[in-house]
Amino acid sequence: MNAPLKITPAPVKKTITVAANQQRAFEVFTAKFGTWWPKSHHIGKPEMQDVVVEPRQGGRWYERGVDGSECDWGKVLAWEPPSRIVLSWHLNSKFELDDSVESSVEVQFIAEGANVTRVELVHRITAADAEGIAAQVGSPNGWTGLLAAYAEAARG
Repeated sequence: MNAPLKITPAPVKKTITVAANQQRAFEVFTAKFGTWWPKSHHIGKPEMQDVVVEPRQGGRWYERGVDGSECDWGKVLAWEPPSRIVLSWHLNSKFELDDSVESSVEVQFIAEGANVTRVELVHRITAADAEGIAAQVGSPNGWTGLLAAYAEAARG
């Protein structure tokens, strides 16, 4: 039996300007990910307590449940503080862990002033249901809403 055909739609691109310096913008996105990521956006069985991005290339990106359990979302593919991070994403359009999904989330933090940073996010997706994933992450409840919550948390 043949494997399902994987497609690669145009990447989902989002940009937001945050009222924070580049260092703080990077730190809030990475070290404080769980403070702005909505608790409703979890894939583990128990309620989500935190989201962790390990601060190194090859580190894990995962959620921790209130019961202490852990559920991987992906890996840190590039760690370049305070200017860039790239994370792998292995969730399908139903937000279930799916190792056949090959996608990455690249985030660049571009200083535009002493306390202003432009954040550019590009989510590239290759999967059998890539168009469904792109529709989900490109929706108002996807990266648009998530980045708005992040910008509020980063406001320094």
